[in-house]
Amino acid sequence: MSGPRITTATEDYLKAVYVLAEEDQPVIAARLAEEMGVSPSTIFSTLRRLEGEGYVKMGRRKEIHLTGKGKKVAEAILRRHFLTERFLTDLLGLDWVKAHQEAHRLEHAISPEVEERLAKLLNHPTTCPHGNPIPWEGVVPLRKGLPLNQVSPGREVVFQYITEGGERDSRLLGFLQEHGLFPGARVHVVDVAPSLGIMSLKVERDEFSLGIEAAKKIRVT
Repeated sequence: MSGPRITTATEDYLKAVYVLAEEDQPVIAARLAEEMGVSPSTIFSTLRRLEGEGYVKMGRRKEIHLTGKGKKVAEAILRRHFLTERFLTDLLGLDWVKAHQEAHRLEHAISPEVEERLAKLLNHPTTCPHGNPIPWEGVVPLRKGLPLNQVSPGREVVFQYITEGGERDSRLLGFLQEHGLFPGARVHVVDVAPSLGIMSLKVERDEFSLGIEAAKKIRVT
């Protein structure tokens, strides 16, 4: 007999903790509240509930960690999100921004059976359209790349993926697609200007500027 249905809100919170943890900063209540757009009182009561249900645990410095149970839920919802994005871009021809927005609406409604058939239809992809690794059970995830903002001027790197946090920025997604920053694209770092907060990049013949904060959400090899 299956357990109680996990609510959409719980899935969203666990996914947010998972995504924030990828950004190499401690996940604390203030960051999670900002991410979810809720008040401090709401986030603290939610965290108490999630901890009581065994989805998260609090560290000594109040940092939030997913338990094995919480990570399994977060990875499941991310997998459905990424598969839906693949379906919408690869088969229906939607652009990156629309695909991400629609996938967010659909991810909670996909059953395990539909997820399995989607994966088969798409030939079990390893990444979402933006290059983000799809978390499959029992599969070792791809090696994390270097944040683009850490690349020195004059170097050429290969665009690997946009973090899920970056994917939520529709303006960034549209900008990257417009300038041909797709997974596998070769990117030349022309210059970095920390005082101005921008990097000058070149992809083939297209030279343009990108904010350093945005570059933190891009991984390269």
